[in-house]
Amino acid sequence: MTSEHAVDLNCDLGEGFGTYSIEIDEAVMEKISSANVACGFHAGDPMELEDTVEYAKQFETEIGAHPGLPDLLGFGRREMDVTTDEVRNYVTYQVGAVRAFCESAGVELQHVKPHGALYNMASNDEAVATGIIQALKRLPDSPMVLTLSGSKFARMAEEAGLDVHHEAFADRAYNQDGTLVSRSREGAVIHDPDRLAKRAVKMVREGHVETIGGKTLDLQVDSICVHGDSPEATENVVRLTEAFEAEGISIAPLREL
Repeated sequence: MTSEHAVDLNCDLGEGFGTYSIEIDEAVMEKISSANVACGFHAGDPMELEDTVEYAKQFETEIGAHPGLPDLLGFGRREMDVTTDEVRNYVTYQVGAVRAFCESAGVELQHVKPHGALYNMASNDEAVATGIIQALKRLPDSPMVLTLSGSKFARMAEEAGLDVHHEAFADRAYNQDGTLVSRSREGAVIHDPDRLAKRAVKMVREGHVETIGGKTLDLQVDSICVHGDSPEATENVVRLTEAFEAEGISIAPLREL
């Protein structure tokens, strides 16, 4: 049973590939409730995918597919000129890969969360959002979808009948319109674990966050994301979960919310 204030805590993982490795700290995996696993387009490869799914299974962490644009050099963070059909097939291909490894490991795929530029583009671009929705709708037992809180994609996915959960970012700055501040701008990424933890608590308990311009933005928060590719990822997750415990906020996977 979850408490009055309960939230999913998700982290992007499995983002190494080839000889490039990003080690997954045990302290992260044992504290998060959901892992977004790279599918091979922006990062990840078949070996990394298998290892990450098996590691998540070991800690009983729910698994999500983290499909991105085909952009290994840019880590999927550069926008591309893509059609609805291309997006639909990119997402189908990547989610299918993660689902196959989940089935092989005897676990279920809980959700899908687009990565990087694909995530940001879907938040405002109807054609991109439509492609992702078409991909998920045609899959048997459509998985949950994790979206930017209050975004156009969230509204479209809900109208399409998908099981939508709204996400907020503890380690990213917000614009007034609810979008994330571009990583090219100073202050876009929050590195201080204490500040990050305080923001996350406020998001969950009060449902809002201060934007980069100093105004207040209302949020629906089903899940909090902490990125796993930063040097301070482990410290951030540990500090955040300590703050949640102190404030009586429980961590639970999306299935239980």
